[in-house]
Amino acid sequence: MKEIFDWLFGLGLGCNAALFVPQAIALWRKKTDVGVSLLTFGGFSVLQVIGIVHGVNHQDWSLILGMAASLLTCGTVTGLTVVYRVRRLRA
Repeated sequence: MKEIFDWLFGLGLGCNAALFVPQAIALWRKKTDVGVSLLTFGGFSVLQVIGIVHGVNHQDWSLILGMAASLLTCGTVTGLTVVYRVRRLRA
């Protein structure tokens, strides 16, 4: 039973990572950070790093891989937001 829930947890984290993809695509297409909260996505990224560290400490590969996938997609949103915000503020 534990293995089933471990698998479902990993699947849920993968779905969590996928939820950031539409925002990343919208940012990339629009080339603007307007309407995107840097505090929110930056905060998510920090929490995902903490989740990875926690997973390493507990040798929980589902948590490590799921949080790493989320960090990749959320980090993309965070990075694009920073890039477009700097461009907008310099203009």
